[in-house]
Order: sequence, then structure tokens, then C-alpha cells
Amino acid sequence: MPLHTLSERPFNGEAPLSALRSPITPLDSFYTRSNFVEPDLDPESWRLRVAGAVGIAREWALADLQALGVVDRTVTLECAGNGRTFLQPPVEGTGWTLGATGTAVFTGVPLHRVLSLSEPSEAVVEWVFSGADRGPADGWGEVRFQRALPVDAATARPEPLLAWAMNGRPLEPNHGAPLRLVVPGWYAVASVKWLTDIEAVTRPFEGRFQTDRYMYVEQGRVLGPVTRMRVRSLILEPSPDAPLPSHGPLDVSGIAWSGAAPVNRVEVSTDGGRSWSDAEVQPPAEPHTAQRWHWSGPTPSGDTVELRARAYDESGACQPLEAWRNDLGYGNNQVHTVACGRQPASPSS
Repeated sequence: MPLHTLSERPFNGEAPLSALRSPITPLDSFYTRSNFVEPDLDPESWRLRVAGAVGIAREWALADLQALGVVDRTVTLECAGNGRTFLQPPVEGTGWTLGATGTAVFTGVPLHRVLSLSEPSEAVVEWVFSGADRGPADGWGEVRFQRALPVDAATARPEPLLAWAMNGRPLEPNHGAPLRLVVPGWYAVASVKWLTDIEAVTRPFEGRFQTDRYMYVEQGRVLGPVTRMRVRSLILEPSPDAPLPSHGPLDVSGIAWSGAAPVNRVEVSTDGGRSWSDAEVQPPAEPHTAQRWHWSGPTPSGDTVELRARAYDESGACQPLEAWRNDLGYGNNQVHTVACGRQPASPSS
């Protein structure tokens, strides 16, 4: 299923929600987010440089990284701007609806293995990850895309991955070839594409995409950085254009995820949020993957039905009924609503 194009240069495209029905999102339906035009990198000459406050600085070819051991991780990624278009009044930024998410099998080497071999100083507080993509930014001149992770997120956990393959195939250019970072549980801004440099730093990094963008800002007041994905559920069936059954039960299904903790509850409403019923929620197939859920009940009367779904996770977080409007439009995880209607009766002959 082709992506819906939101911008050509740089290319940004989101998936139709129907593509998310598969546990693994097909590559041609996996959303693409780029802040700058995609760089052209040669996998043969490409190198990853690890430097900064380390005892051993070195460059890695792909074959060097692959020799450290290969793992597969199935991970759900989501753009921090997913759902931005529903904020009112509108905010600036790419107009994502709900298709800036997807689940893929990433193949690579655990990040902590590579970083530990550099013998970082005990004074290191963050690791800065730099992509080869670059371009102009208001007030900053020309910048690279760079993001930093605190030490505990980069090296004290086994999940982050330096990935060179996706769904069993080498990374495609629009997904960060030849190497990208994958940080499960975090909004995908942390999963830097076209990775070429990792630097250990002894004081917090203050780059364009670290302190100016991908921050939660409300009426000019900075609340904090975009980090872990907020709990969200999506209704995948029925779709808005699907007719309601004329008799029998109504089946509603979808997916839910959270970066903070597994989803432990999904509720469905068939009356616009006046009443709620629990759906059956499957456990995650792997940590940091979207969970499937299903609800079945009597079909409400009336020509149209407003379906809603909201998820809770084990940390106690719940999807809000209303959108949180913040200045840059990040983290909008408001309850998903789908309106369905009955087909008109066929005229009698």
C-alpha cells in the first residue's frame, strides 16, 4: 500500500491505517520521516566513527559491526508529530494524521556492545548521534540532524540497536541506509537515520533537534524533551467507510502501544464516549511492539455510530479524551474516534 505523501523534498509520507493491520508493517507502507533531503551514502566506503570522551576512538565498517553479533528486534516506531493535524487551532509542522507509525523487524548489533568497546570516561553524561543528513535551520545556519541519549538510555539497557536491515532486507535509503539507530520505546526522533558519528560528551548536548525542536512547549513555556511514546490505541476495523452490520454483533479491533510500559487495558465506546466496555488485549509479541486488541458486542441502533477506543498502560497512563495542544504539536495521543454508518436500504423493485 503506497504511502500518502505529505512533502516531496524532504520526503515525508504516512501509512494508510489499513497497512497497520499486519503485525509487521510492509516496507512499502512503513512511514518515512525526514527533516532534510535524504543523503546518498555508499555502504562500501561508509564508516561509523565513535569518538569524544572515550579511551579508544575508532571507525567501524558494516562488516566490523556485524562481527560483534547479530540480533533481531521487532519494534513499533512512531513519529512524535503523529496526530498533529487534529490539534485546534492548528500548529505549524508536518501535517501527520495517524499513519506516522509502523512495526518492523530490525536486524543489527546492540548499541551497548559497540559503545563499551570505546572505553568511555566515567564523566560521560550523554552520547550524541549524528546523521549524514543536513540542511538549513532558522537561526542555526546549516546543521546536521543530531540527537543525544543519556547514558542510562544508551548503555545501561540492552534494547537500543544499531540496525542495518529491516524486515529481512538491507535498509532502504529512505529508512536510513546503511545504518540507523533504533531506540525502542522512544519516539522515533531518537532513532537517528543515516548514522555516521557517535560522540561521548561530558555535558548535555544543545543541538537544534535537542533543545529547539522535539521539545514540549506550552504557550512559550518549555516543559521538557520528547522522549518515550505516550500511550495510544488505534481502531483499525471497522474503517470509517465500512458499513455497519445489519444484524449480529459488531466487531471492533485495533492496536495499542506505549513507550513507558505494556498496555494492560483497552476500552471501547460505541456511543461517542458516554459508556465504555473492556476489550480483549493480547500481550505484546515482543517487548516494545504494538499489541492487538478486539471487542465484540451488539450493534447499536441508528444510522451512524461513533466508535472510540482508549488504552491504559501498566504505569497508570491513559489516553486523554481531548487533544493536548502544545506549541510544536508533539505527543497528541487523544482517543481515536471512527464514525461508521449503515448502508441505505436498496430500493424495492
